[in-house]
Amino acid sequence: MSNQPPGAIKRFWQFISKPSAKYSILAIAAVAFIGGILFWGGFNTTMEMTNTLEFCTSCHEMQDNVYQEYKETIHYSNRSGVRAICSDCHVPKDWVHKLMAKTKATGDLYHKIMGSVDTKEKFNAKRMEMATHQWEIMKSSDSRECRNCHNFDAMSSELQKQTPYKKHMKAKADGKTCIDCHKGIAHQLPAEYEEPDDD
Repeated sequence: MSNQPPGAIKRFWQFISKPSAKYSILAIAAVAFIGGILFWGGFNTTMEMTNTLEFCTSCHEMQDNVYQEYKETIHYSNRSGVRAICSDCHVPKDWVHKLMAKTKATGDLYHKIMGSVDTKEKFNAKRMEMATHQWEIMKSSDSRECRNCHNFDAMSSELQKQTPYKKHMKAKADGKTCIDCHKGIAHQLPAEYEEPDDD
């Protein structure tokens, strides 16, 4: 027979089935804490998975159009071997702006389902609209994603050719941002695009 006092199992069962208020609050807090960590880990992992080049180019709309253009640019292949991928240019680094950008990007799912850009012809027909929208986003953020890598203050007058250096310093003095001058740096410009007059 067991050495436990009579009724020990009954008391244990009462304890776990009707814990005191103090233990109930602790249990709820522990479950919430662990659940929060698991949710945050899963959510953050999913967000980061959607920032990879493989994910961005997994649909044929991107694979057949802008990815092919991007592979011909200096952001894909260059002398220093530094590669900027889709998310480097299109997804903010800070969490709040990243979440907002990811939420807005779910609109792309609608166009995927509706087949709005599923052929090269449809894609090119909407290219000006999509490019203008992206340029507006970049302008409103002062080209935040460009400036993750490029900074007026880090530009060297000795290492950069003089013509672009002078243009960059003038742009800085005039309060311009990267996208004011560098449209089409990673993708073809829309056929309807007209270069603005230089001031």
